[in-house]
Amino acid sequence: MPAQVRTAAAKRPQTTKPTPLDGSARPGSRVAPSLGGGAPAQGRVLGPQGRQTVRRLLEAGLAEFDESGFQAVTVDDVVRRARTSHGTFYLYFASKEDLFRTLLRDSLAAMQLITDEFPVVTPNERGRAALRSWVSRFCDTYQAHATVLRVLSQADVVGEDVYGDGLQVLFQLAETITQGMTAAAPAAQDDGAASTAHAELTAVACLMMLERINYLLAVEVELPRDEMIDRLTAITYAAFHAPRA
Repeated sequence: MPAQVRTAAAKRPQTTKPTPLDGSARPGSRVAPSLGGGAPAQGRVLGPQGRQTVRRLLEAGLAEFDESGFQAVTVDDVVRRARTSHGTFYLYFASKEDLFRTLLRDSLAAMQLITDEFPVVTPNERGRAALRSWVSRFCDTYQAHATVLRVLSQADVVGEDVYGDGLQVLFQLAETITQGMTAAAPAAQDDGAASTAHAELTAVACLMMLERINYLLAVEVELPRDEMIDRLTAITYAAFHAPRA
């Protein structure tokens, strides 16, 4: 990593502004899954006032996680920011961890949407343009849920069960990338199983690169976004569609 990027990363706090809980921050998106509340609210039909209270608590928790990190935040911090009581908090959430799991439902739903949108990338300029458009949408989705996704990357903080949910979606996305990047490619001449395994590993590597770049953008490291999208697209495209010798 260049010295100027390392310096920026060291100096900048986690100041990404959390996205309001209005769905997945996409045009025409449905009501956010999180607005049903946490474990204590399951099985209850929340009215407008209840949903508004849930929204206020979730946004308060999201802001606290963004500013202080998951470990440092307490229920006291959340209710203080939300200007409500502990009793109200526990009507809708069992704990800080339950509140985070509820927020995670939105992030996983958004990641599922972007997974479903991955195109068939043909080995031509049209395919390259489709891939770039998807990479840009992935970046938008990641930024909209950056606080939750940062916490999720810390398995020892959130617990293996929560981390496992995120990991499952991530590997599903890698599988979708494999299918989309190879569907229009000429059939390989070598062993089919070996070729498939190579494509899957390539997809995982490209996805990890895409996620890490977005992580850096989420903590406001000064990287040129459009140029990074261009490079990520070019690298992923070349990894699958490089000319054969």
